[in-house]
Amino acid sequence: MKHGTLYVVPTPIGNLRDITLRALEVLESADLVAAEDTRQSLKLLNHFNIKKPLISYHKFNEQNKSGSIIDLLREGKDIALVSDAGTPGISDPGSVIIKKCIEENIDFIVLPGATAVTTALVYSGLDTDRFMFLGFFPRETKDRKKLMEEIRDRRETLIMYEAPHRLLEALAYLGEALGDREMAVCRELTKMHEEIFRGTIRECAEHFGSKQIKGEIVLVIRGKSEEEIFQEKKAGWENMSVQEHIISYMSQGFSKKESIKLVSVDRGVPKSEVYKFSTEIE
Repeated sequence: MKHGTLYVVPTPIGNLRDITLRALEVLESADLVAAEDTRQSLKLLNHFNIKKPLISYHKFNEQNKSGSIIDLLREGKDIALVSDAGTPGISDPGSVIIKKCIEENIDFIVLPGATAVTTALVYSGLDTDRFMFLGFFPRETKDRKKLMEEIRDRRETLIMYEAPHRLLEALAYLGEALGDREMAVCRELTKMHEEIFRGTIRECAEHFGSKQIKGEIVLVIRGKSEEEIFQEKKAGWENMSVQEHIISYMSQGFSKKESIKLVSVDRGVPKSEVYKFSTEIE
């Protein structure tokens, strides 16, 4: 018997008109729909007059439920996987069943469609060439500290999700950990009360501190600039003599030749000039 196919179907993140024609075709033709929240997905299906059996597939049951979905696919059933909003597998259930399909050599097809990540990134006006999606901002202090250590010096634009009742706390923490960088807070994307606020982290905190915050939120934060990186490095050596600067690199395990090159780059002077200060260094 030919196996069925799992279809990973993105659904609108707010405005129902953002669903694609292909997504509707798949939902119409699938044998059943695996949904993060069957009540939420039923509203979507009813809106487009699609009648399909629904099964529950969410983060609390995906490990166990994946096995039964694989069995259904082996029986030849075509299954559409949907989350409450956006693309399954992106901070939503989906990655577990996809891995199982790969392991079991069962076909799956991923449809392109709505995701808050790229929508917010473009809205932000920040660098779109390189960006890093970090999922939901951690709740626990120890997890936040670990994340900040990992991303503090990243040059990519940083993107993360946050709940409305934790927004101000998150902004305060980010401002302290990253400095007062430019950012955008994107709220209720594609919905009637969509709001995009751009400013520094402090300005965003001031703006949202005076209002009742509702809706899904995406934070988009500028990565560390070349100038910031240079100034931080400069602060470490600007009070050193050139000779001390060379010795500081050698103490880190670099050879004298490598240290001369590094000092040349740091100070923006030719290697031949730096070399003159290295002749007495053993």
